[in-house]
Formats: sequence, structure tokens, C-alpha cells
Amino acid sequence: MNSLDNIIKSRKSTYPKDYNQEEITQEELEALLSVTAFAPNHKKTRPWRFHVFTGEAKNALGEKLASVYKETTDPEKFLENKMKSIQEKVDQSQVMICIVHHISQSVPEWEEHAAIAMSVQNLWLKATELGMGGYWSTPGLVRHLDDYLSLEENENCLGLFYLGKTDQEFPVKDNDWKEFVVFRD
Repeated sequence: MNSLDNIIKSRKSTYPKDYNQEEITQEELEALLSVTAFAPNHKKTRPWRFHVFTGEAKNALGEKLASVYKETTDPEKFLENKMKSIQEKVDQSQVMICIVHHISQSVPEWEEHAAIAMSVQNLWLKATELGMGGYWSTPGLVRHLDDYLSLEENENCLGLFYLGKTDQEFPVKDNDWKEFVVFRD
């Protein structure tokens, strides 16, 4: 699977229920995060920040997410199973990454969001190459993590990236890219 085409075509969302419990080493984490810095970004703002949670810090993040759900959900809409599911997904992940936007004011926000997405895509492609599963989740709960993450005034959390090793296959998919392209001469 080492060709870039195959890595791109086999990248997929893999959910925590499909992670095995094999540890992700510090060396593997650094390999994943090192490629994030190579995303294109206008005026070199590098608007991405990643807060990486492992071990007890990851468990505490899961507890925080579950408590935020309980505190911010209307009692009539609160579901005990959903709160437990939030914690379980974190427990099943070997690593949790909070994706943070470091706002620069020098370029439009949409350009910075695009750069952050490209940075996350680099992470995701590297994870695929290493046989790891992951997915980017954007629950409303992340709006309530600023204090917990000790974010600066010009930062906000855009989402969570769940990461774990998996025994799943990463088959190369074939999509009909031509339906999204218009050639003009």
C-alpha cells in the first residue's frame, strides 16, 4: 500500500469500536504529527494546533466530554446511553487529538479552516500508511472545551480526532472522480 495513490484511495473513517488495544508509540505519534506541518497555508499562518491526549489525560478528556454533554443537554433530550457512548469512544481510542484553530486575523477564516483540514488530512493519510484508524468528529461539545484546553483568546476547538490501531483492512477504493470534474478547452 505504499504508493501515494493507494494511501489516498484507501483512507477512510475508522471508528473506535474497530480499534484494537495495541499501543501507539511516541515514535509513531511523532511520525503522524510531523506531517501536519506541511499543509499549505496562506501567509504561513500555520493555524492548526493539536492537543494530544494519551493515558490518564485521555481518560480525563473522556470524562470531561461526558460531563459537558450532561451539563449542556436539555433534560428532556438527555440520554444516559449517549453520555456513556461518549466516554466509551474515548476509552476505545489509544489517542485523542483536539484540533484547535489558532486565529491569525491576517487571512479569511475559511482559508485557515481549509489549511487546518489539509493538515488533518496529512495526519490521516500518514495514519492510513501506518495501518491506524481514525476519524474527525465535530460535536457541538467542543465549543465548551476552551477553558479545559487552556486555549488563548484567539483559539477555538474545531473537533476531535479519534485514533487507534486496527486490524481492519484498508482496501483501495475506486470512485468515479469524473462525475465531479468539468474539462474546458
